[in-house]
Amino acid sequence: MMEPAEAPEPRPDDGQDAAAPDGPPASPTLAARLADLGPRVGSSTILVAVAILSLRVGGVVFILAWLAAALVVHFEWQRIIGGARQATRLAIGSAALVTAAILVSTVSGNLAALTIGIGALAAAKATDHGRRGWAAGGVLYAGSLIISVVTLRMSFPFGPRAIAWLFAVVWGTDVVAYFAGRLIGGPKFLPQISPSKTWAGTALGVVGGALIGSLFLALAARLTRLDTPAPSFAPFLLGLATAAVAQGGDLFESWMKRRFGAKDSSNFIPGHGGLMDRLDGFIAAAVWAAVLGALRGFPSTAEGLFHWM
Repeated sequence: MMEPAEAPEPRPDDGQDAAAPDGPPASPTLAARLADLGPRVGSSTILVAVAILSLRVGGVVFILAWLAAALVVHFEWQRIIGGARQATRLAIGSAALVTAAILVSTVSGNLAALTIGIGALAAAKATDHGRRGWAAGGVLYAGSLIISVVTLRMSFPFGPRAIAWLFAVVWGTDVVAYFAGRLIGGPKFLPQISPSKTWAGTALGVVGGALIGSLFLALAARLTRLDTPAPSFAPFLLGLATAAVAQGGDLFESWMKRRFGAKDSSNFIPGHGGLMDRLDGFIAAAVWAAVLGALRGFPSTAEGLFHWM
């Protein structure tokens, strides 16, 4: 076998370009850029169908569907961070999530939040010192999902519209960002956190999500004859902020996985990672929308989100 030091230099008649190794790498083909499109479409179709069905049916079905999602997200979080007594932490967090789901839907969102806070403290005490904050964070993260979506869904009269609008903004952001990033390419956006994100994909994703959300609200107002009380530019600006928050949620989850050396949150979705990988942006957007709506002092959270007159 020839040793590397003995390899002859290429000659012109070898059909090789001596400058080729120093030139820019060949751009990947369109098929290569969209290689993961099939698995994404397959997993997304199922998740979208479940989300829309739960929203349409509402009531207990909606609560149980999103409680199941919160339980899976909590499991994936605790799995990523590792550490001592994972089973104990999972039991504590699961009990807190179930209790919070019951309280937010029947009694009070404040009591539900208090329950999640107590569960977070208990989970922190159940693990080793270096992971206590992270263990508590998993309960808070999953708990914020169930409390925010149930609070918004139960808000009269715009509750179902608020959840559907979040779907439109977050899913629109993801779809536009994916295709813009793959087809346009360009400089990377925070490659040390999320190597696949580009500036083009991120910026166009935010704008696209805001536009799709605005179109949804206009269509919903026309079909239901229940108008959103806001000037025409307000839904777009709200969509921009919400889409940006969703992108931030995606970056946060990517940073967390890199912090603990994990590629995916789990194998919950065969061949395409975990549920937290699919819900990271939605969780951030839902919490942002619920907090914004609650702080504005209207009779319901969803009304506070949409009433800008």
